[in-house]
Amino acid sequence: MGVQATSEDAIVVISNQAPASVNIIRSLGRRGVRTIGAADRTRTPAIASRYCDESVQLPDPFSDIHAYRDALLDLARRPDVRTIAPVREPDVYVLSKYRDAFGDHVATLWPDAETLAQAHDRIALVDAAREAGVAVPETELLTDVDDWDGRNIVKGRYGFLADRYVEDIDPEANRDMAGTQYIEPGESPDVEGLVDRMGHVPIVQEYVEGTEFTIRALYDRGEAVVSTQKALRRGMKYPRGPSVYHEAVDIPALEDAGLAILDELDWHGLASVGFIRDRETGTFKLLEINPRFWASLPCDIHAGVDYPYYYWQLANGASGPFDPAYRPGTASHFLRGEIVHLHSVLTEEYPYVTRPSVAETLGGMGQSLLEQPNFDFFSLDDPRPFVRDTLNMVLPD
Repeated sequence: MGVQATSEDAIVVISNQAPASVNIIRSLGRRGVRTIGAADRTRTPAIASRYCDESVQLPDPFSDIHAYRDALLDLARRPDVRTIAPVREPDVYVLSKYRDAFGDHVATLWPDAETLAQAHDRIALVDAAREAGVAVPETELLTDVDDWDGRNIVKGRYGFLADRYVEDIDPEANRDMAGTQYIEPGESPDVEGLVDRMGHVPIVQEYVEGTEFTIRALYDRGEAVVSTQKALRRGMKYPRGPSVYHEAVDIPALEDAGLAILDELDWHGLASVGFIRDRETGTFKLLEINPRFWASLPCDIHAGVDYPYYYWQLANGASGPFDPAYRPGTASHFLRGEIVHLHSVLTEEYPYVTRPSVAETLGGMGQSLLEQPNFDFFSLDDPRPFVRDTLNMVLPD
């Protein structure tokens, strides 16, 4: 049995430029839950929502993470706040690192610091996946690679760069992750330059050709209480990248792999586990874990699975499992991201990834918009976040 929430009880929704925070606020606001949008930027779309009852300015976590922690703790100490919803890596990093302090005041629906470190460190994550019997791409530290004949990509070892993971990072700050770099077969990269650009020794993974999928889940102390799956149909970049057109799916082998790695980690809270389905073998190979609300959350909500509501229920003492009417085949569009995808098709080239034609891209976009008129930001009953996001794109800070 849960503790009955009152009309005065509230959730702090950390808000950024991605659609997740808007949809958390909409979901819970429509159910009568008081929402507090907390953001380090004044033009954040979620703050413009009609369902945002209160807004709070946060410090920038990338310039002073301790001030950011203190601001969140001040919110947690408020008697009306039941929990906090993280949407970015610095959010969950701070909440996990200082979990005991937050736990004195709110429900801590996120992993402890040790478990989060396993998820953030892709070398440790590969080891955990092998223990769980989950397939992974070939993965090495950049400085250990001596054969560059295959198709490889270089990306950050960590999902988030902070002093807990990298010794020479300022403990009061952290830094953005550098983007993934594709390496031409037979080309030896500038190792020292890559280490300097990325701020640590990154990893090298084999490039696996195939479709990207994720399994998303909410765990309560090691037990999955609800899970869904998503297929990436279009990404920010034409090879992949963050999802801009996404479809809810139901694939038992994907569910088995995703839950196996989370079970191995004895997970608690939210997670989006990324996989690539190898085009040659059909095997799902683990890429990463995002330990927070994910940007494509609207796809799950359109498909009938209201993760923010289940999160709120757990915060109020409820127990699962939850059994929503999941609708695989439902898809959703991030319209600003679709424009970025088209720009990638028009202007960019990537090794060993065939660029689609402009006509093919526009045709696919048009067809999907007609067949699946669901959107990550746009909502007839709450249009202001979409307007704000559009203005941010046209008139950036």
